[in-house]
Amino acid sequence: MTPLPPIILASTSPHRRLLLERLGVPFTVLAPGVAETSLPGETPQARALRLARDKAAAVAMQHPTAIVIGSDQVASLGGERAAMVLHKPGDRATCRGQLAAMSGQVAHFDTAVVLRHGGVELAHTEPTLVHFRELTPAQIEHYMEREPAFDCAGGFKCEGLGVTLFQSVETRDPTALVGLPLIWVCAALRELGVRV
Repeated sequence: MTPLPPIILASTSPHRRLLLERLGVPFTVLAPGVAETSLPGETPQARALRLARDKAAAVAMQHPTAIVIGSDQVASLGGERAAMVLHKPGDRATCRGQLAAMSGQVAHFDTAVVLRHGGVELAHTEPTLVHFRELTPAQIEHYMEREPAFDCAGGFKCEGLGVTLFQSVETRDPTALVGLPLIWVCAALRELGVRV
């Protein structure tokens, strides 16, 4: 029996690491060292896929025999053409502004993932729509007091108290909103010979 190649998650995200741990397959984590910049005229979906591809490629270059998983998520408001990208807020004031902007709106989350192994590349983007309920300034402050999510795109944690902000979520894979669409990842790993 041929031993399976090592699996490497090309990410610094603790959320992605925790998701991949659910599968019970051994893997290591390496920082891809890719600047998360946007290109002029680039849609959120295209940006997520480009960055996922760049992250996987950066680590695969150093570990050519490994199965490398790169992923990126871009959150936005306003649709493809007039999209306002919602970054990781980093601080309370930015988080407050993002949550206020999402109040009563539909936020789009494009989560892209790329698996590379040798000359094979498998790529996928999973869209998720989050319908936010109308939020008062006091409700936003209350949420931030209970769960500061300054390191998450949009400023909330869907796996935590962020669900209190929602009216509904439309997705084919609930793990995509956290940062890694595991349903697709499982299928891609099986295609590469990994038993999950």
